[in-house]
Amino acid sequence: MSSNLPLAGKTILVTRSLGQSSQFSSSLTALGAKVIEMPTLEIGPPSSWLALDQAIANLSDFNWLILSSTNGVDYFFARLTALGKDTHALANVKIAVVGEKTAQSLKQHSIKPDFIPPNFVADSLVANFPEPISGKKVLFPRVESGGREILVKELTAKGAQVIEVPAYESYCPSSITPAAELALQNRTVDIITFASSKTVQFFYQLTAIKFSSNVVKTYLDRICIASIGPQTSKTCQTLFGRVDIEAEEYTLEGLTQALIKWATNSK
Repeated sequence: MSSNLPLAGKTILVTRSLGQSSQFSSSLTALGAKVIEMPTLEIGPPSSWLALDQAIANLSDFNWLILSSTNGVDYFFARLTALGKDTHALANVKIAVVGEKTAQSLKQHSIKPDFIPPNFVADSLVANFPEPISGKKVLFPRVESGGREILVKELTAKGAQVIEVPAYESYCPSSITPAAELALQNRTVDIITFASSKTVQFFYQLTAIKFSSNVVKTYLDRICIASIGPQTSKTCQTLFGRVDIEAEEYTLEGLTQALIKWATNSK
């Protein structure tokens, strides 16, 4: 492997949801890094489909559908199909998405969103909403627990009627992968990446159970903590007392660029 590559010689621990880290890991490997994957998030169905099923049965009542993650897209459309409906059911519903990745997931269903906010965060969606939202009925399929409330609060404050329905749930895995455990114990990790607040929380939970919370901070002493954006950074600050890198664009590509910049500056 060429030592000229920007991330050559760096070992990066990637915390992502199970099955969603391969593309990010591949791009880091292509840039010269040694990547160790540590899934800190498992995605599964919500505890009940009832609320989502009722919303899908009454889709024509809604003015807008807001999708804020690829998981939201995947589970919403899987349920739509399971109920014997297709994308025609959304003919009169406008769709807003948070983030480019979410828009790409939507594209796989041959749908182009009516609105993507300029920044890939919920706050930007509210601030730049393309029409007066007062009096509009909005469907928001989302994670069952632990999601941010800002979007619902602000849209409601502007007069929208927001119907939140659980479309999926995220869980903490039962154990740490052996490779990740070994790398943390041997202190061979240079950087840990976090792409959501829940990955930070579950990483802390998993390692605190394994090593005790005091030891976790000791293991992280010389490791660079890299975050995808402000909310994730906030959680890092709360649990680890610091964050060393924050992506300027709140995407995995933005996080990759931030890692390159950091590695270049630290040579």
